[in-house]
Amino acid sequence: MLAACATIGPPLPPSLDLPKPPLDLRAVRKGDRVTLTWTIPATTTDRQTIRSLGPTRICRGASALNDCGTPVGEAATAGTAAVEPAQQKRRASYQDQISQLVSASTSDFVTYAVEVLNTDGRGAGLSNQVTVPLVRTLPAPRDFQARADSHGVVLSWTADPVSFTSEPGLYYVFRVYRRTEDRNGQVLAGELPATTETSFRLTDSTIEWEKTYEYHAEAVTLIDLPGKRRVEIEGDDTPEVKIFADDVFPPAVPNALQAVFSGPGQKPFIDLVWAPVSDVDLAGYNVYRHEEGAAPVKLTTEPVKTPAYRDESVASGKHYVYSVSSVDVRGNESAPSEEAGEAVP
Repeated sequence: MLAACATIGPPLPPSLDLPKPPLDLRAVRKGDRVTLTWTIPATTTDRQTIRSLGPTRICRGASALNDCGTPVGEAATAGTAAVEPAQQKRRASYQDQISQLVSASTSDFVTYAVEVLNTDGRGAGLSNQVTVPLVRTLPAPRDFQARADSHGVVLSWTADPVSFTSEPGLYYVFRVYRRTEDRNGQVLAGELPATTETSFRLTDSTIEWEKTYEYHAEAVTLIDLPGKRRVEIEGDDTPEVKIFADDVFPPAVPNALQAVFSGPGQKPFIDLVWAPVSDVDLAGYNVYRHEEGAAPVKLTTEPVKTPAYRDESVASGKHYVYSVSSVDVRGNESAPSEEAGEAVP
């Protein structure tokens, strides 16, 4: 009987259990707050699965970082079991206040990194480093309001006048965002440049009537850096305003109404023509007629689709006066047009 012999390799050194530094640190500034996000390490530097972690140190400096030095804060991840590498990655975040660091210059930046520690308080070094501009942002717009008119939802607000500096590539805009009541995402409703004016108004004409919307506005700082790279810094949001876009607004009044009689050799009639109304929700036109001293009577049972109408119920020796109104798809009717009269011989 033969026995197999196993080959025993050299002993492996004990794992130092050092979390692998994150390589996907991201920083987003909004107003005077910087939000850092990164993936929580799932393995050590020697490819072992991490079962628990210590805290994560938040490192900040005025230039590139060689080490963390004195951290500005910690993200408390102690005791958090990391997921297996094959499973979904888990994210961590930290918010840093920089109100004491903001500057009037577009060339001032702050650099961030994080260092994830093990339960013994040891780490394998810094994550990737990210920079954030420190230029001062505008405060949130004031007195933000919304109302509906025939063109859509009108948004208005006030703001301090912008004092433009000699900083190259620095300017500001106000952006207004809209979302439906179910909060299913948001869209940009419009944008206006910040100027020396103090009052602003923007109309959102892309709405759907009979829906409820929520709006907010913010000031955005734009910096055009060398190399055609643009940096955008969002300011603080206004409180949201909610509005029900109820269409109670009639379409435009038709104009240029003309009445022309025709009759010799045929059944008499009066043709009416007028300039078309351009409202996008137009359903058609109502036609009214009256005789001298009588009240107008509507001739159409349904709105006519084109800006023309033939009145065949006329009698000889009569003088008829006509007017036309426009109607939208929700039944809102305009005021009557100027009258046009015609006689039947």
